[in-house]
Amino acid sequence: MIKCKNFFKEEDSEWEPAGEGITRKITGHNTQLMMVKVKFEKGAIGYLHDHFHSQASYVASGKFKITIDGKDEILEEGDGFFVNPNLKHGAECLEAGILIDVFSPLREDFLEG
Repeated sequence: MIKCKNFFKEEDSEWEPAGEGITRKITGHNTQLMMVKVKFEKGAIGYLHDHFHSQASYVASGKFKITIDGKDEILEEGDGFFVNPNLKHGAECLEAGILIDVFSPLREDFLEG
């Protein structure tokens, strides 16, 4: 099993690049679950992509146009969305903000960088 700290403290980790105008911090994980804090600058785009992981996301701040399987929805602070495995999805940041993404199983590709 992959070992990870039981607690996440903001000041103990650095933001890492995740695309133009996008940075992220992995807040915790094991082999079955991963939580990631993703910060977007206004206008940043999380391009359409898919993966075999289930994903649940919470809008901690800001405003986003979220696209899932060809359907768009405007989401703001307090809203959230769920993406089933292998569905095309993406995000356009309309007002700078943060998404909290949770993946099952963990995104091993996030640990490689």
